[in-house]
Amino acid sequence: MPAIDRIRYRQYLPGIAVALAVTTLAMIIAPGLPPLSPLLITMLTGIAWRNLFPVPEQLMPGDAIVERPILRLGIVLLGLQIAAGDIFSLGWIALIAIVSAVTITFTVTMAVGDRLGVDRRLRMLIACGFSICGAAAVAGAKSVTDADDDDTATAVALVVIFGTIMIPLGPALTVLFGMDAETAGLFIGLTTHEVAQVVAAGGIVGASALAVAIVVKLGRVLLLAPVMATLGFINREELAGPSRERSPLVPYFVLGFIACVVIRSLNLLPPPLLNAATFVQTAALAMAMFALGLNVHLRSIAKLGPRPLVLGAVATATIIAVGLVTAAATTHLAG
Repeated sequence: MPAIDRIRYRQYLPGIAVALAVTTLAMIIAPGLPPLSPLLITMLTGIAWRNLFPVPEQLMPGDAIVERPILRLGIVLLGLQIAAGDIFSLGWIALIAIVSAVTITFTVTMAVGDRLGVDRRLRMLIACGFSICGAAAVAGAKSVTDADDDDTATAVALVVIFGTIMIPLGPALTVLFGMDAETAGLFIGLTTHEVAQVVAAGGIVGASALAVAIVVKLGRVLLLAPVMATLGFINREELAGPSRERSPLVPYFVLGFIACVVIRSLNLLPPPLLNAATFVQTAALAMAMFALGLNVHLRSIAKLGPRPLVLGAVATATIIAVGLVTAAATTHLAG
């Protein structure tokens, strides 16, 4: 390798090394801090560092690498968690409910956000995070739109706030409406934002509900591909300039995500390899969240005012409404 290339690549090492170190620590302590995931811990660490202490410029080149290519690697590997057969085994009511929850929540969030005057980019991030799979969906949406890091941090913060509220609220609603274990799992999987939050809420109800909730949640994650492809296409059409011609019709990482879903669905990888891929996927997304957090200025977020918080509440209420309708339909048909 020529000396000039070695020098160029060497500039990325400090940022990547720090992100990896923070991620390693987060993955060690996360199991003891439910419902916080390594992704949320690393992002909060990055935000705290940026706003409380100086950030060395030497970290910035590596930070850019972590924030984009490594992020996309994590989203691609997320597909290996999803077996299409498990999703389809839920039955037609659950499948319709999954598509409806994502579609209705996304559409209502975008429409209400427009009425509230929330910036279009932030609306997209909030709509993706609340309708699909929390922080990973927010990061994926950032990757295919022109959203900035402050918008991303705001959307992730809202996911944390309302997803945490859903941990006690979801199980409470299942008791209030007299849902059986399977219906309760369906409701929690449909309405809770982060996978870690789904595990926490489902675990409160019981093992049977948790098993259903996780599969339903992964069904929502599966819709990450068409939503990201659609947002990428919209952004490609709306952005002006030379970059518009170079951007792919469907982002390459979305194709990779779909390929990984196919690989998992066909059982082409042995369990040890799947476990290793899950570990790498979590680490990659956690590193990316740290990089995003390291570029967040809290003063900029504070300037947004209460409107994003109101939008988050509307999005959560919308997906809860879809979940309750689904639970009622399931109970009626079962009776």
